[in-house]
Amino acid sequence: MYARVIVDINSEQVDRLFTYSVPEDMELMPGERVLVPFGPRRLYGVVLETARETDVAPEKLRPVLSRVDDEPLVLPELLDLARFLSSEYRCTLAAALRLLLPSGMREGARPLTRLSVALVGDADEALARCKRGERQRQLIEFLAGRPEGALLTELPFPGAPAVARALEKKGLARIAPRAVRRRPYEDLPEEGAAVSLSPGQANALERICATLDGEPGAFLLHGVTGSGKTEVYIRAVREALLRGKGAILLVPEIALTPQMVAWFRARFGDVAAVLHSRLSGGERADEWRRIREGRARVVIGARSAVFAPVESLGLLIVDEEHEATYRSQTHPCYDARDVARARCRLQGATLVLGSATPAVETYSRTLAGHNVLLEMPQRVAGRPLPEVTLVDMRKELIAGNRSMCPQALRDAVEETLLAGQQIVLFHNRRGYANFVKCRACGYTVHCPHCDVTMTYHLSDETLRCHYCGASMSAPHTCPACGSPFIRRFGVGTEQVEQKFREIFPRARVLRMDNDTTRGKDDLTRILTAFRRGEAQVLVGTQMVAKGHDFPGVTLVGVIMADMTLNLPDYRSEERTFQLLTQVAGRAGRGETPGRVVIQSYEPEHYAIAMAATQDYRAFYQAEITRRRRRLYPPYALLSRLLVTSRSESDARAEAELLGLEVDAWFRETPERRRKVIQVRAMEAPLSRIRDEFRHQVFVKLYAVGSAEPLQYLSDLARARRAEGVKVDLEVDPVSFL
Repeated sequence: MYARVIVDINSEQVDRLFTYSVPEDMELMPGERVLVPFGPRRLYGVVLETARETDVAPEKLRPVLSRVDDEPLVLPELLDLARFLSSEYRCTLAAALRLLLPSGMREGARPLTRLSVALVGDADEALARCKRGERQRQLIEFLAGRPEGALLTELPFPGAPAVARALEKKGLARIAPRAVRRRPYEDLPEEGAAVSLSPGQANALERICATLDGEPGAFLLHGVTGSGKTEVYIRAVREALLRGKGAILLVPEIALTPQMVAWFRARFGDVAAVLHSRLSGGERADEWRRIREGRARVVIGARSAVFAPVESLGLLIVDEEHEATYRSQTHPCYDARDVARARCRLQGATLVLGSATPAVETYSRTLAGHNVLLEMPQRVAGRPLPEVTLVDMRKELIAGNRSMCPQALRDAVEETLLAGQQIVLFHNRRGYANFVKCRACGYTVHCPHCDVTMTYHLSDETLRCHYCGASMSAPHTCPACGSPFIRRFGVGTEQVEQKFREIFPRARVLRMDNDTTRGKDDLTRILTAFRRGEAQVLVGTQMVAKGHDFPGVTLVGVIMADMTLNLPDYRSEERTFQLLTQVAGRAGRGETPGRVVIQSYEPEHYAIAMAATQDYRAFYQAEITRRRRRLYPPYALLSRLLVTSRSESDARAEAELLGLEVDAWFRETPERRRKVIQVRAMEAPLSRIRDEFRHQVFVKLYAVGSAEPLQYLSDLARARRAEGVKVDLEVDPVSFL
């Protein structure tokens, strides 16, 4: 028997299968991890194939040293997914396989152990020997119905561990370590009782479930905010389980995971597992083992949960499919939505993409027949969409109101607080002030390592870079001219929270952004407190805008809706529409109708005006027309070769040479010239991050026939460079900054 192994080295020089002989007393299967000799080293690898014959000369073969695990950790059906990842995202097979195994599993996370006590022998005999020891008799009776024993921390009365040790001394009990499962979100209350379905929900569920028994399907579930998409997900998952199949539900933000876990545990109990990056390594390993062993058949998680080892996968749901967080920003830069589609194709599962504001590309592909469109245009129980007021901040300024809280929002907040209802205030920038500037000489404090201004944070009076994490004490005088006229400009969530407390001192306020959710359980704590009504107001960034169900929220206020509108990105209009629609959808999800107040300097802009009416179709028509006219995706494909170096001159020179080389390649034949729209070498918008200078070669291609140019660009990016210069190919990146 021979095994063809990919060794765990992320290097293109060894990105191929190596053949090893398998000892006679060893049986191996594809997907198993093995320890193999590799040159002078011993390395881990994954068996991709086994065979009875090989073309390799016997004298060149070395034997597999040992199996690492008792069974294949990588499901055999996921090996094809690893090959897809390697091909689609131009990474090594070793890098692709690492995505399929959490770090805790690769590094061998140890099981958590706790001391447990169990009876030795017959309970009646033990009771007979303890006639006068009431507490000992009480513990024996407790343990009599637990043949596996009980943890010392679970014993029924104070002082029971000492009683257990007394029983051990008598030879009646045994205390020993026992492996216990780490339980993420163990204290989370179970929520979400089953409700009757609306006609739209019933139709969507019927269409999805019809594919679980026959030909797998791909659906876009487009429902307005509050239309009950989650209930459709839950019932579709239940139908998959009844058919002996597993299910995966992806959510775009870790912030949404606790809420979804609570709903799914209420319906499915311990069959539901959770996977995301904020779990400890041990928690992830324990949940991963439960899934791999088939004890958990439903997985809820963020982007990486798309690789969960669910056997007989029947249903894969991508909630809020429009979110950019489904795109990985580290190599391999995979898109979880595309991986989900590939996995469903390889495993014969049904794919459901859900959103109130689908990505323009997704909706375009759906209209072209790549997905079946399911629509839910009404909220559940006939609840109305929130009433939206657009406040023109230009008129406020003319009227002399320079406050971040116009009168319309102030009046709405007062009414909502008096009614005992809750409020969400959305502002998509954290910190207290956006930058610090000297009014005497014009000096602005920039990050010493990045080409960005530093954000002022009031809580510790520091300036922080939100790109590299650098921080410094905020200056009281200008570092350049010594002037005391140094001021803070711009507004962040920290300032919104402070000003709101000043205006409404009796209101209880929580803030949710990256600064208040650094701890492992901070997200759960804030969301649970707000959902329980322990605070009346929640201030936050886009973390508060996505998918949360707060029945008590009847008012949403949007501070500076234009912030995302004028970014140098072709998606800025789409992202503005999505954010405003999503955050507005947090209002009025309970029995009381909701209101939304949106502040804007461009309230007539189609992205803002159509978000106010939640008219996705009208927005799509306006946006797709703009993209067709300007040749943006889906009519074109945008990519760039990003050149980074600690030497600015080296980065610039390499980008200029690459630009000339790429331009010459496209000009070689008429066929290539017909595939390209633009090639341009330039400085990246953010020219320096973490002390690395950034230049780029921007390449705009027609969407049809882009495979050959992308392969050329990929090969070009992987070619050897001068020392200290790195080139990465980014295809349709989340941001061109």
